[in-house]
Amino acid sequence: MQFIDTHTHLYLPEFDADRDLTIEYATNRGVEKMLLPNINIHSIDSMMDAVEKYKGKCLPMIGLHPTSVKDDYVRQIEKMETVFFDNQFIAIGEIGIDLYWDKTYLKEQIQAFKRQVSFAATHNLPVVIHARDSFPEVFSALEELSKNIKGVFHAFSGTPEYAQKAVNMGFKLGIGGMITFKNAGLEKVLKNVSPHDIVLETDSPYLAPAPFRGKRNESAYLPVINKKVSEIYGMPEEKMAEIAYQNSMELFKL
Repeated sequence: MQFIDTHTHLYLPEFDADRDLTIEYATNRGVEKMLLPNINIHSIDSMMDAVEKYKGKCLPMIGLHPTSVKDDYVRQIEKMETVFFDNQFIAIGEIGIDLYWDKTYLKEQIQAFKRQVSFAATHNLPVVIHARDSFPEVFSALEELSKNIKGVFHAFSGTPEYAQKAVNMGFKLGIGGMITFKNAGLEKVLKNVSPHDIVLETDSPYLAPAPFRGKRNESAYLPVINKKVSEIYGMPEEKMAEIAYQNSMELFKL
């Protein structure tokens, strides 16, 4: 089976001690590519170092994570827009709105999100959206912008109704380790959308699937996620892996 981890923060310090082995282990489990979402201006260098070292294996995105949106968000986005033209990025991400931790910068988060979505539309790139306790705000912003935006709702945690709305707008749902959590409620979500509407991800080092929950997540656990998803859809693991792989290839134009 072939896999693409559509969301991994492999460049973070959690992997500094064994990044080579982590990638080797994932590769041995069938993970062909690892897509790296950016966080803020301080994470760009480490992300691009990983991209350079693991050419063809690690592919970068550029974007300002909503929890990094502060008073200096305009300066940060301007810096990223400059970096954009010096490199090849496969998506604008990780961007979005997060109201779980702090609502202090809600206005700025919305403005940052809209600017980055518009930038993605201008350059015909997909967006990778972080939406935590913010689906109404995210959908409202998207509806004000271009109808041609494509992308993925990363670590989808919304209702079946939100899932259907995202799919109807042309988005994929990013499914990761939470699908293995008993009380996550994601099985009902998946049963209301097609396998062709999802991509697989880990969000490593976060959100490790059961039975690794609470430990460092990594791309090698992607087959565990695929297994659970295939069970929900009642199809062979190989078929689910093939569908998710093609979904990822098409969305990110790999």
